[in-house]
Amino acid sequence: MARKKYIEELDNHDRWLVSYADFMTLLFAFFVVMYAISSLNEGKYRVLSNALNGAFGTTTNPQGVIPDLKNQQSSIIEGLPKIKPNHQEPLRKEREKMTVVARDILTVLEPLVREGKVKVTQTSRGVSIEINASLLFGQGEAKLHVDSIQALNAIASVLKIDHHDIQIEGFTDNLPIKNSTFPSNWELSATRASTVARLFMENGVDENRITAVGQGPKNPVGSNDNVEGRARNRRVTITILAVLPETPVDIPVKVD
Repeated sequence: MARKKYIEELDNHDRWLVSYADFMTLLFAFFVVMYAISSLNEGKYRVLSNALNGAFGTTTNPQGVIPDLKNQQSSIIEGLPKIKPNHQEPLRKEREKMTVVARDILTVLEPLVREGKVKVTQTSRGVSIEINASLLFGQGEAKLHVDSIQALNAIASVLKIDHHDIQIEGFTDNLPIKNSTFPSNWELSATRASTVARLFMENGVDENRITAVGQGPKNPVGSNDNVEGRARNRRVTITILAVLPETPVDIPVKVD
């Protein structure tokens, strides 16, 4: 009787192994499910599915059909607290700042915008002010018209209280120019951009924020085959550059 009681006591002590094994199985299944819903990669899912089927003794899906994990993932995510990525807030604030700058520019240039002589646009790069060169300069010249100075002064009044970098680009049509002052359209466009930059600096815009670039006949916005198109291509573009946080992107290595 004593020996029988001793054997029963040993059996009772070993019962915890069953519960422990069940717990480990459930824990393993939990992490498997979390891994599965974190990626919808078809190849990974099939490898995972085959491994699980082999481990638990079930039949592998011969068609390789993937369950609707996307819907399952969405339903799970909907039940979690909404967490906004940290980089979204700076992006939103910067876009709002650029929108304010664009509206201020539109306000001071509204008459010229209505006449089609100035165009203001906002993109991820920043706020761009496109000014028809005929408003600023004479044919083949880089000296500002007297009546254009007031418009540029108005732009400078907005820019000098801002902090963004400014890129000023001069553009021409494709008709060649060659004289003692400008050997080509490149020199003409660069001098026009520099002239606008100089006026901004004289009106209080920090010169360290300004870059002046001559683009010559590059990047036409109209056809150079007609008078109207060439007139559009002769322009000065002022871009207030947005400061947006960069998102690193890994460049994948091609595997043969």
